[in-house]
Amino acid sequence: MDQMPAPSGKWADLRTRVLSAIVMVLVGAVEIWLGGTAFSALVVALTGVMIWELATMTAPQRRRSPVTLAVAASAALLAALVLRTDIAALFLAVPSVALILTPRRDRRLAGSYALAIMLAGYGLIDLRETGGTTVILWLVAVVVASDVLGYFAGRMIGGPKFWERVSPKKTWSGTIAGWIGAALVGLVMVLVTGASWALVPLSALVAFAGQLGDIAESWVKRRAGVKDASHLIPGHGGVLDRFDALIGAVVAVLALGLVAPVHGLFGG
Repeated sequence: MDQMPAPSGKWADLRTRVLSAIVMVLVGAVEIWLGGTAFSALVVALTGVMIWELATMTAPQRRRSPVTLAVAASAALLAALVLRTDIAALFLAVPSVALILTPRRDRRLAGSYALAIMLAGYGLIDLRETGGTTVILWLVAVVVASDVLGYFAGRMIGGPKFWERVSPKKTWSGTIAGWIGAALVGLVMVLVTGASWALVPLSALVAFAGQLGDIAESWVKRRAGVKDASHLIPGHGGVLDRFDALIGAVVAVLALGLVAPVHGLFGG
């Protein structure tokens, strides 16, 4: 029996992306459901990997220091989570300071992005503990819906670029489709959980923050002259390539939480 031909052209990577995405969704779903130590351990490990990718991109000639920075980042995040004090939050800046003080390309940019990564790691664990499974599922669903609808709309509709100089593939059609998809996720949450209707526009806003997170990582890669952060995930590149939007979304939720905790919008 003849095999179906593999997708070509602009859809050439679709099959690999889907298979990798299925594995990531399954692993993520189990960890979110388990919560506690299992979820925290995964986030701490992924945070270390993302710092390793960032350090490698910005200083490819330094083979050992990225690994050292990754271990230090995971240890710093773990320390901040255990101590839970204002002073402990300074641990989150450890990778940023290390990146700024060591020879590399765009040290200030790397340091700023490293801080966003650390804040996102801390925020994910804190949101899981304070808001429970529902809040994390909402956040992940917003990012995934925005990413998936943006991917297909961008490739099928095309049109003007959102910010061509920084992210040549991102289009306005994909960007707006991502907002719509995120708003629909918010609507589902309202209908299913009894959450506040404010969650609908908030979902679109968080999706936009996620898109900016995507663009920020594209800027770092463009400055570093690389296509992917690494090659750890088939069809997706590196861990940063897959979680860049989540970084932006979590940082936005943390910022909004300074005014009012997002989990307060969800029904009992």
